[in-house]
Amino acid sequence: MTKKKQEFMKFIASTNSLLKELQVIDGVIGNNTVLPILEDFLFELSKGKLVVYSTDLETSMRIELNVETNESGRIAIPAKILTDTLKTLPDQPLTFNINTDKKTAEITSDNGKYKLAGEDGEDFPRLPEPEGLSSIEMSSKILLKAIESTIFATGTDELRPAMTGVLLQIEKDGLTFVSTDAQRLVRFKRSDVKSDTGAAFILPRKALNLLKNSLPDDDTLVKIEYNKSNAFFTFNNIQLICRLIDAKYPDYNAVIPDESPNKLVINTEELLNSLRRVSIYANKSTYLIRLKIKGSELTILAEDIDFSNKAQERLTCQYSGEDLEIGFNAKFLTEMLSSFESEELNFELSNATKAGKLSPGTPTENEDLMMIIMPVMLNVEANVGESVEEA
Repeated sequence: MTKKKQEFMKFIASTNSLLKELQVIDGVIGNNTVLPILEDFLFELSKGKLVVYSTDLETSMRIELNVETNESGRIAIPAKILTDTLKTLPDQPLTFNINTDKKTAEITSDNGKYKLAGEDGEDFPRLPEPEGLSSIEMSSKILLKAIESTIFATGTDELRPAMTGVLLQIEKDGLTFVSTDAQRLVRFKRSDVKSDTGAAFILPRKALNLLKNSLPDDDTLVKIEYNKSNAFFTFNNIQLICRLIDAKYPDYNAVIPDESPNKLVINTEELLNSLRRVSIYANKSTYLIRLKIKGSELTILAEDIDFSNKAQERLTCQYSGEDLEIGFNAKFLTEMLSSFESEELNFELSNATKAGKLSPGTPTENEDLMMIIMPVMLNVEANVGESVEEA
């Protein structure tokens, strides 16, 4: 009887370059995986190329890098033990000897050897196939700005799955990204990215966070392909695939306030820094801060009665309208203001019970950013106010 021949693969890669690429896709792997193999990277080797995959069955990523090899094959390698090892090694060429028959990988460095028990690469879940796709392209800088401007306002209530992601509407006159958690709503529009084919789908928060951490802040071209069930993002040597959220998004246009009678114009950074200081003294369950607007003066107040903490600051502003006192969740408002890049901010207000609308004082070319925030009722601090959906 002929003994089965063992199958071996070998490749060489530098510590830093391999670790850098693996850290891009490592965030896909969850802490509580359904299948043990989901805790692995899939290494797929072909002549001169190493492609590495990670997946949680909902979101998948792949990276491709050049390595020294003349062989081909695949093996699943435990992600945590591999990245933990690479983090502790100085930059140097590492030799990987992989036995696909015994499912082991041996790493040889200048001063040591490390052997990992892997799994059969053929058992690794298959990634979705790109079938029946439509596509658009945009710069990574625009996509990154859209994600950063909207992702913080997504909800966490799994009973409202549509609101746990960001709506992307693709139209002939541009793109629209929308997020809401019922207390805030953000709409980010770009008029310079268009498509002849209209579409609308909801992107999950986890996939967008992974994109936010891996997209370069430059004009790298990102290709977005999509069908009814998945979206594929491809740029540089990276691809991210995510399953779309199958739910109906709320009619956000119905809750955008009409033009408000009270208009505040103020320096964005001054207001943001003041909020950060004053909110330190706010109640830690409501984060209530009060805005009192009178003439050209805005007073920001916070108080925590339980601990006798109190703070207030006064800022100069431009204001047209009636004197007004209104409450907001400082945490929410701070997150929203942090997304504005313009020196000045427009804040439109109606009364103490209606939503406030924020927009940049100086709009960016081809860009329209608008945010809505619901007030906190001043008479009952524990009442967080009506929701965006109810407004």
